Amino acid sequence: MSANKPTTGTKPWKVLKSELVFDEKWYKLRRDEVELPNGKVMDDYYVSVRPDVVLTFPVTESGEVIFVRQYKHAAANIFIELPGGVIDDHENNPKEAAKRELLEETGYTSDNVELVAEVIDNPTKDTNKIYFYLARNAYKIAEQDLDESESIEVLHIPIQDVEKMVLSGKINVSGSIALCLLALRKLGL
Repeated sequence: MSANKPTTGTKPWKVLKSELVFDEKWYKLRRDEVELPNGKVMDDYYVSVRPDVVLTFPVTESGEVIFVRQYKHAAANIFIELPGGVIDDHENNPKEAAKRELLEETGYTSDNVELVAEVIDNPTKDTNKIYFYLARNAYKIAEQDLDESESIEVLHIPIQDVEKMVLSGKINVSGSIALCLLALRKLGL
């Protein structure tokens, strides 16, 4: 049985009505009225409408992984993460968005960027996908190009220390954890 193919006991919900109830620059919320497979109707299923996201595991020729450290307001803490961000409305190529985000946040680029996985972060309440990329032989070509609200410190972590940082909780953002472990495996580490 395929994990993505519905079985007879699992069927999609029927959307009867859908309306955007909150529409601001940084957050959109949709209210759906849905009919469940058992016939029951729910008129208040809320969905966070979010843009797709890219995340990159950039490895330099000398074997360092480029991370960013920054404050995240919703969690009110400073986190070590992989570089990434949203795919802008005008962008239709996730790989190019990943390269843009890597360059903006770190000043690094790579000529060897490959898709590792396309994942769904929270399929219960969020609409977005996350595209995970591995960037081999990353190299610096510019200074950071940050928005006025951003303050990002660039970190160079030896690749052999990454798994230990994940397992010890020093890297504790879910997307970064997943991509670190997938990229290390892809690289045979």
